[in-house]
Amino acid sequence: MRKSIIPILLFTLFSFSFGFAQQIQMPQASPSAKISQKVGLTDVTVDYSRPSTKGRKIFGELVPFGQVWRTGANSATTVEFSTEVNIQGNSIPKGKYALYSIPGKNKWTVVLSKNTQLWGAIGYSPEDDILRFDVTPNKLSRKYETFEISFNNMTDNGADLSMKWENTRVDFRITTEVDPIVMAQIKENVIDTKTKDPSLLYAASNYYFTNNKDLDQAYEWISESVSSDPKYWTMHLKAKIEAKLGKKEAAKTSAQESMKLAEEAKNPDYVGLNERLIKSLD
Repeated sequence: MRKSIIPILLFTLFSFSFGFAQQIQMPQASPSAKISQKVGLTDVTVDYSRPSTKGRKIFGELVPFGQVWRTGANSATTVEFSTEVNIQGNSIPKGKYALYSIPGKNKWTVVLSKNTQLWGAIGYSPEDDILRFDVTPNKLSRKYETFEISFNNMTDNGADLSMKWENTRVDFRITTEVDPIVMAQIKENVIDTKTKDPSLLYAASNYYFTNNKDLDQAYEWISESVSSDPKYWTMHLKAKIEAKLGKKEAAKTSAQESMKLAEEAKNPDYVGLNERLIKSLD
């Protein structure tokens, strides 16, 4: 009796294992996607699925107006911030949030929810909202066959998160704290320590120049940087600061030195930058 049972058990186990081993791989109807963008000093990451139109009318039919939408397909779309950010004048703590939306013909409501575990919008509750705000949708001349999320209009401290599908586009602005963080680093690593490190001096000088801060201080730092370790990019910054301070002849001299160093380093981009700077000073 026992001998007759053993072959049956072995056959059953083999069939069970074989069934699990055999899988049919097929393309996803709405493939998953992940997009990450550095916004200022913050990492913003969006996880979502990308449905396609496939001949259907989307907004107002497949995605009804006035109802909570997962903003994609499959699981709810999520957006994660590595630091605190600001959206529509509201501070949002760092973390991961579900990104829902309520499409309308002339107005969309965008929702950030603390509940990131739902399948789509099933079980969605406004009690989990951390933020909701209204935006105006834009009509596009170009049709987007597949739903797309991207980042646009990048600045030093912000970006637009853009959602596009069919002939509709919706954007909202994400901004981050940059200046207080950078200035604290400059104070700690440059000012308080009275550093002689040419790379730190260059970085601090470049930030001051780019952001229209104390130009005399920027000039002091870049002068010290190039005196100890001249590079074509540091000499070029020195020339730009001199030009902005009205020191035209000094700026020409610095630009010529930067151009010489750039030629030696075989960097045609900086050769061109210096040529244009010198021409602008004539």
